[in-house]
Amino acid sequence: MQIDKKFKDMMADSNKRFEAIIDRYDKKYDGTLGALGARWGLNTEKSFRKALKGILETSFDIKVLNISDYDDEGDVFGHPDQIEIDVIIQDGLLIVCEIKSSMSKSDMYTFEKKARFYEKRHDKTVDRMIVISPMVAPNAYKVAEDLGIELYSSALSMPEDAFDS
Repeated sequence: MQIDKKFKDMMADSNKRFEAIIDRYDKKYDGTLGALGARWGLNTEKSFRKALKGILETSFDIKVLNISDYDDEGDVFGHPDQIEIDVIIQDGLLIVCEIKSSMSKSDMYTFEKKARFYEKRHDKTVDRMIVISPMVAPNAYKVAEDLGIELYSSALSMPEDAFDS
């Protein structure tokens, strides 16, 4: 009887240690996978931005610029910060574009603020706002529509909680 209890206690302790090891590796795996996904997203954005610039500028009379301005009044983020926005210009037509690996509802509002900031800073009217993203949160579609943002995305819809963190 005594040996049986010791054996059960020893097995319970081993199981706890094993579960702790699995938890550590699980967290490490999730972190590594998240970092790889973020890196993939950033590299994809850069590749797509370069391709868009190359195609449009080479094949058409279009200028594609990546504008980086400092918002010293905090119009976009509520505090002074660097603002980056892609601008496409053709025969006086001004298009601002956001290329991101994923877009949330708040990202749509931020993009619209960036467009208004650009108008104010450069004293030009934005004719079109375009978002290109493969992953868009379901609640962001209505926001884009309400703000007059053209949205180009995949046909796949994201689950409601995909952008929670």
